[in-house]
Amino acid sequence: MIDNRRVVAVVPARGGSTTVPNKNLRRLGDRPLVAWPIDAAEATPEIDRTVVTTDDPSIAAVARDHGAEVVERPADLATDDALVADALRHVLGELRDEGETADVVVMLEPTCPLRTPGDVQQCLDRLVSSDCDSVATFTEAGLNPHRAWRFDDDGDPTPFLTGADPWQPRQSLPESYELTGAVYAFERDALPKAGSSLLFERPGAVLLPRERSVDLDTELDFAVAEALLAEGVHE
Repeated sequence: MIDNRRVVAVVPARGGSTTVPNKNLRRLGDRPLVAWPIDAAEATPEIDRTVVTTDDPSIAAVARDHGAEVVERPADLATDDALVADALRHVLGELRDEGETADVVVMLEPTCPLRTPGDVQQCLDRLVSSDCDSVATFTEAGLNPHRAWRFDDDGDPTPFLTGADPWQPRQSLPESYELTGAVYAFERDALPKAGSSLLFERPGAVLLPRERSVDLDTELDFAVAEALLAEGVHE
């Protein structure tokens, strides 16, 4: 609990993956990927309950082995096009129907595994000590949008942002940040009934270093994460 309020952690872990097959079961370091957010939740004193939402029996078995409960996700919420926000709405509805009273929710994505319990606590503290309804982790953008390009209909390159100067020195570019999947924390009743956003009402941000914000989507990402583990990033 935090501030006398019950906290539930939700880990979304569907079975399908196009870039890395069975990604959520792929081992990173000494455990499957889906185990990383479960272990982080279990090590965060403020979290009272950890639930994995999945359509995959193998993921469900690993989740239970690591101490989490499982809510079965309907097939239509486990496709490539399905929204994580809809999966959240489903699992929170299931928990509410069974009598769960938690009004603070933490979502931890398996694909951003190098978060620490301290990162989770920082988001919870930001949520309850301010007027925020939702908080998410950010990190410095890997590519400043002023340096991004697109191709026009003729295949010619043009700056992605109208009027941007991609040739500016890095030091003169405006600061830019990107969302990570490390931690989302929000008031359960503030989650909109529809839509894709996981930042809503009055949003807040917690900034994490890039080495704890790596997002695993390709084999290269896994190689980077293994190298970071070898350097002791998660210790």
